[in-house]
Amino acid sequence: MNSPRRRGPLVALLGAQVLATGGNVVTLVALPLYVLAETGSPSMAGVLAFVTTVPVVLGGAFGGVLVDRVGYRRSSIVSDVVGGLTIGLVPLLHATVGLPLWGLLVLVFATGLLDTPGQGARTALVPEAAALAGVPLERAMGWWGAGSRSATLLGGPLAGLLVATLGALPALVVNAATFGLSALVVVVGVPRSLRAAAGAPTSGAEAETAADEGYWSALRAGLAVVWRVPLLRAVVLMVMVTNALDVARSNVLLPVYAESVLGGAQALGLLVGAMGLGAFVGALLFSAVGRRLPRRATFAWGFLLAGGPSMLVFALQPSLVWCLVVTALAGLAAGALNPIIGTVLLEEVPPAMRARVSGAVSAGAWAVMPVGALAAGVLVEQVGLVACFAIFGAVYVLVTLAPFFPSPWRSMDRMPARRDEGAARTAA
Repeated sequence: MNSPRRRGPLVALLGAQVLATGGNVVTLVALPLYVLAETGSPSMAGVLAFVTTVPVVLGGAFGGVLVDRVGYRRSSIVSDVVGGLTIGLVPLLHATVGLPLWGLLVLVFATGLLDTPGQGARTALVPEAAALAGVPLERAMGWWGAGSRSATLLGGPLAGLLVATLGALPALVVNAATFGLSALVVVVGVPRSLRAAAGAPTSGAEAETAADEGYWSALRAGLAVVWRVPLLRAVVLMVMVTNALDVARSNVLLPVYAESVLGGAQALGLLVGAMGLGAFVGALLFSAVGRRLPRRATFAWGFLLAGGPSMLVFALQPSLVWCLVVTALAGLAAGALNPIIGTVLLEEVPPAMRARVSGAVSAGAWAVMPVGALAAGVLVEQVGLVACFAIFGAVYVLVTLAPFFPSPWRSMDRMPARRDEGAARTAA
């Protein structure tokens, strides 16, 4: 007898992800503009971006093992509660005893340290929540991507409006509130009984962890899974470079462009929202038809069109309208990327190791982001904004040609067949 379908846990996980991501988007818009207003220095905006991204890398690299052990549901709740407290201290201290720049950087660092493990914990529960709801994994990951993109779509313009009317730091109260709501949604909507399914891994990778395994051994085991799977290695290496370029664009180049050319906070919020709108539509389209598309071709063309061309257009210094159009089209192309990467990761990794392997992948993919942020801040001052857009855009295009070559990317299209064959054998 088939068990009844329950969509509540999947909806709760999606809701928590949207809330937490939306709050982070507010921070992405508010903090660079605050630092630019206080210091007038693109280099300091680069320092802020560096401090924002380093804890993401550290949390992904070292937090996944703890998440696997503590439990995905509990880790998600703790991450959001701590993040809400640390980011909430920024406007509180500013309004009371004062907040020096170094204090802001410390609190931003602390907020980011648990954010990646929390997001990884929620993602790790998606396969079981999707199975409980009777939803195919690719479709659930499409919804996951669409939810995150919708947070960008709404959070960007909202952040721009809040910063323009109230100021940058009061806008961070919204981020603190979204962290708290995200934790509450998981507490209420995700049952304690929902946990990663036991059993054999989906792609032949061995589940090497045991209850008495040491921390460092467990961490090495997660890294070994990434190293043994050529496709995961290729994804990490390519996304490592594109993420460095993306953080340079979003945390430095776009705030400087918005401030110096387009008029400030509201323009930046609209650009972030346009990216979110395009990506939201792209993720929804993927959730509807993704299972019928050739996965590698979708991934390759999406990545090629998502970053480089829009940067090259910005180098021409177009008006706000054209900036919004180009950014929305780039977002549309990017909409399928995270769902595809997330599906590949969940298909390749043993259930009991999802958080640590996801953390290792995230840490690798984000490892160069701090360098990209710092480099962008320095280069803007040395060679100018237009030259930075042109250089970064050209590099982006060259890097994203990689998936068009067969090895090891061809295995991306074989995985659905392997998964479906495995499901058929299980059903038999």
